[in-house]
Amino acid sequence: MPEDKPCNGPHRPGTRPASPRAISAGPTGPQRPPYRGPGRAPNVVPESRWRSRCGPPVAHTADGPLWTCDACGRDWPCPALRATPTDAARRATLIPEFSRITRRAIRDLRGQPGGPDPVAIVRRFLWFLPLTDEEARAVALRLR
Repeated sequence: MPEDKPCNGPHRPGTRPASPRAISAGPTGPQRPPYRGPGRAPNVVPESRWRSRCGPPVAHTADGPLWTCDACGRDWPCPALRATPTDAARRATLIPEFSRITRRAIRDLRGQPGGPDPVAIVRRFLWFLPLTDEEARAVALRLR
């Protein structure tokens, strides 16, 4: 009969070996689980996401409540950002991010006097999708 290979530690019949997820003391002291409490960095889109394929990173970013471009001061997404090529793979990565951003923009912009309606906001922030008015209205109702 082949000999049993030793496992990570001594194993006695009737006992279970330690779970690989168990936190135990290491050679440099006690290990600690990753920090998951308040005070960690906010969930924001890194500027490197808008980096062109060649050259320095593009700083055409924005945040509410006005949603104007930090670099050129125009309504965001600005023409410079819209000029980046959006093939099918790029659109697939943009949809979740811009859906989240569009939801925040609808909440920020629809309450402003003279501000755009939610359908116009959806068409503005999801410029890379060919949406009809009915589709944009359905998206706006879903994201409200």
